Amino acid sequence: MEKLTSMDILGLIAGTLTTIAFVPQLIKVWNSKSAKDISYSMFILFVIGIVLWEIYGWGIHSLPVILFNVITFILGVAILVLKFIFEKNDGQSGDIQTTSN
Repeated sequence: MEKLTSMDILGLIAGTLTTIAFVPQLIKVWNSKSAKDISYSMFILFVIGIVLWEIYGWGIHSLPVILFNVITFILGVAILVLKFIFEKNDGQSGDIQTTSN
């Protein structure tokens, strides 16, 4: 195992901060059961970018790039999936209308 350099440590710190930045958004979406203000196109492009970073990380054998892009990919996909689920549920609940007299 190679010794971590100061640049590796910097990468680990940067990756930690940018990855955990998604956690509050994921928690908010989960708790509110709503992701209507989240853009599909932005998150799809973001996830594609994360996949490309992951490929790059493997190409340059960079642990920080590999590790944190895997985690960020999971968080980004989770937000997209929740957006899809909650929008689908909102559509179904909107189909049922009740009337009262």
